[in-house]
Amino acid sequence: MASSNEVIAPNNPMESGNQKASNQPAGNKSSGRSTEFQLRKYLLLLATLVATVTYVAGLNLPGGAWQEDTKDGHHHAGDPILQFAHHRRYLAFYYCNATAFAASLVVSLLLLVLDGTNTGWEALLRVVMVLDLLGLMGAYAAGSCRDTFTTIYSALLVCAVFAYIVIAFSAYVISNKSVLAMLLPKKQGEDTEKGGEHVQDNEKQGKDAGTLEHEDELREVLMLLATFAVTITYVAGLSPPGGFWGDSSGDHKMSDPVLQEHYSSRYQAFFVCNTTAFIASLVIIILLVDKKLSSNKSVRFVALHGLITTALFGLMGAYAAGSCREVDDTTYVVCLIGGVLAYIFLQVALTNAVKKKDPSLTHQAASEWLKVTAIRSFLKSKRETGRDQNNSRNKQHEEAVEKARSLVMLLATLVVSITYQAGFDPPGGLWPSDGRAADGHDYKNGDPILLTTHPTRYKVFFYCNSAAFVASLIVIIMVQSRFLLKRHTLEAAMILDLFGLIGAYAAGSCRDEITSIYVVALAGIVLVYVVIHIIFFTLDHEDNRRDAEKLENRREVLLLLAILAATLTYQAGLTPPGGFWMDDKGVHHAGYPILYDNYHRRYTAFFYCNAASFMASVAVIVLLVNPNLYRPGIRCYALYVCMVVGMFGLMGAYAAGSSRDLRTSIYVLTLVVAVFAFVALEVVIFWVYPYIKILLSKDPNTEDGSPSSITEQKTGPQSETTGNTPQAQKEKNMREYLMLLGVLAASVTYQSGLKPPGGLWQDSNNGHSSGNPILHDVNRGRYYAFFYSNSTSFMASIVVVILLLPWTLHKHKLPLWPMQTAILLDMLGLLGAYAAGSTRNWEMSRNVIYLVIPVLAYIAAYAAVSLFRKRRKCHNSQEEV
Repeated sequence: MASSNEVIAPNNPMESGNQKASNQPAGNKSSGRSTEFQLRKYLLLLATLVATVTYVAGLNLPGGAWQEDTKDGHHHAGDPILQFAHHRRYLAFYYCNATAFAASLVVSLLLLVLDGTNTGWEALLRVVMVLDLLGLMGAYAAGSCRDTFTTIYSALLVCAVFAYIVIAFSAYVISNKSVLAMLLPKKQGEDTEKGGEHVQDNEKQGKDAGTLEHEDELREVLMLLATFAVTITYVAGLSPPGGFWGDSSGDHKMSDPVLQEHYSSRYQAFFVCNTTAFIASLVIIILLVDKKLSSNKSVRFVALHGLITTALFGLMGAYAAGSCREVDDTTYVVCLIGGVLAYIFLQVALTNAVKKKDPSLTHQAASEWLKVTAIRSFLKSKRETGRDQNNSRNKQHEEAVEKARSLVMLLATLVVSITYQAGFDPPGGLWPSDGRAADGHDYKNGDPILLTTHPTRYKVFFYCNSAAFVASLIVIIMVQSRFLLKRHTLEAAMILDLFGLIGAYAAGSCRDEITSIYVVALAGIVLVYVVIHIIFFTLDHEDNRRDAEKLENRREVLLLLAILAATLTYQAGLTPPGGFWMDDKGVHHAGYPILYDNYHRRYTAFFYCNAASFMASVAVIVLLVNPNLYRPGIRCYALYVCMVVGMFGLMGAYAAGSSRDLRTSIYVLTLVVAVFAFVALEVVIFWVYPYIKILLSKDPNTEDGSPSSITEQKTGPQSETTGNTPQAQKEKNMREYLMLLGVLAASVTYQSGLKPPGGLWQDSNNGHSSGNPILHDVNRGRYYAFFYSNSTSFMASIVVVILLLPWTLHKHKLPLWPMQTAILLDMLGLLGAYAAGSTRNWEMSRNVIYLVIPVLAYIAAYAAVSLFRKRRKCHNSQEEV
């Protein structure tokens, strides 16, 4: 890290914006900044998650795909049914979804160059965000509705939101009288005057620093919740529980939801709750970006808190209606809410009772209990030992630990989400009926096809995926341990995670050894390229730490983009568009991708673009973990080149896999060219803008390297931390940690509950009903083990999220340790649900639980070796003295 007396002159507007610090009082540091800049982290998260769901939805269109060639020859296996059954809906969905996907990528790029002032970047960002949200709403309305009721209901909500967006956007355009004024650089006094105006406004409203900080925290929390609610309800609306009909017979049509015919009331309840949660979350995002909302506290309270309550209860109602088919199961799910609340408040009551008897015992009892249930608390006493007397070094060390924690949490949460779903929806698909394989092995309906046709390959995938899931779950629980973070033990565990993902992808995405070798070799090629690039382009570079902050900002951006690409391509590579063959008729084989036989060139283009993007992203993540590797890689732009290749591989895979005809492919390719042109234009502006700003500026001393800027940089961070005690900051970090875990668990369990493992019945023969879970009839004990674990985890997550909201119970904040126990129960529920639902063999389920042991052993061994090396180094240094 750069020392306090060193000032880094930024070379681009993004870096200058990141390094500028306002000279405003504490708690009002963001008054002069645009709302987009204040929420840039969450807007970037929103853009990445929207890109994720639109990418998956584009490759696996709503309505399903043909499982075999039709007798008349008009349709081929793997073609989307919606294109034939509802052609207009298909076109509306496809173009809206593709537009939202491309707009999300552009939003991600625009967020990189925000400098915190109301320049043309903010105006362009708002335009693209509006296009993104409109595309998302249009795709949801076109892909989720089939009958009159659902169409009218969704149309009314979408039209209401669309009208609000038009009015709000028109008001925004009218309020900015001159676009040229936004584009020209502002004088130094303008920002100060503007900041002063905001300070005066806030003083008039009587807001102190604590109130403003509380409002910022509330805004961030609501943005996080709304982002995850939008993405999971979008996926659930396009892929409703029960699946789709594959033919037209009786009263139903092909591509219609199966649940709509057999459980009409249940389906309508699910649709209303899910759609309401989706629209409410979208409106929350729009209101949070609208800065004028903060001028009226009562309006903000009614709008934001009412909408987030509606979204959360909508999620619970949709889960209760769509995750089961029987009344008693639905009753159990609803009663879980009261059970979790009773569990938490019982612990609170016990704590208060002990506190009344002897207040000194409360903290001691809670601390001792946490030492048993959480490893991090066992190491808590080591925080104070060996603390450096130098405050600046101690601060830098604290910042390094916090950055390591953020890195580990980000990686672990996304690895948990993708491996949890991959375990329930394995590559190769599931057998549609009982039968016997060519080698004489019997299989049952819902068993993985790959386990029968390629048992070794399936087990490699299963154990690699399970190891990554279990390791990430353990890392999430232990991420609060500073002892492990200081010794980079958890980063090492996450590297193990990434290698598990590589093994699972190589085993599950292809069916022959040669192709698997090619896939793994792609990661090696990326690493070799980066090393060669670094060697040849950093020969004359003098290593110094003056640009450490600059490099750290770039690293965060690259890391988020790499995780985005890895998340998308992992899921798409294991379950390619078009699905898998369900039998061995003709020349095709069960478990092989349909697209490989019917559209070989498209599949080849999709496969290698997707694999290249995945391996490049994983290689970049591995390099970004180690400062000795990513610093020279960023300086010479080697990692930028890798990420550009990965992003264009992502768009190439989308263009090849999302469509089967030329016309729709041309539209996607046009979007790819547009994004490419935008990237080129942004790069040009990125380099030219600082020079234009210097030429147009009347006072050259107002640049970032001026003395005034130096003063701001020195005083800014001090004012930001004013009034924040270490204990208050510690509690805030813990609440954010628990909130993120609750949101993560709610998102993955919501999707898996609506789409349970084992598949769904496609007919109503032999005593079962179409749309019901196959596992429920084939192995009821295993199904209920999954269902109860998953439902308990989901409801516990929602309840914890509600209780952790900043406005809950106003000033009477609940103690955190009861919610820590609920989150621990949550994580155990995830592990139990995964073990029960990811396999049909009790021995393999047992092995999933046993994977905890080697992961813990690996973490303990790494920590012990790191501690030993550190003590030995200190001992050697003392001997030299």
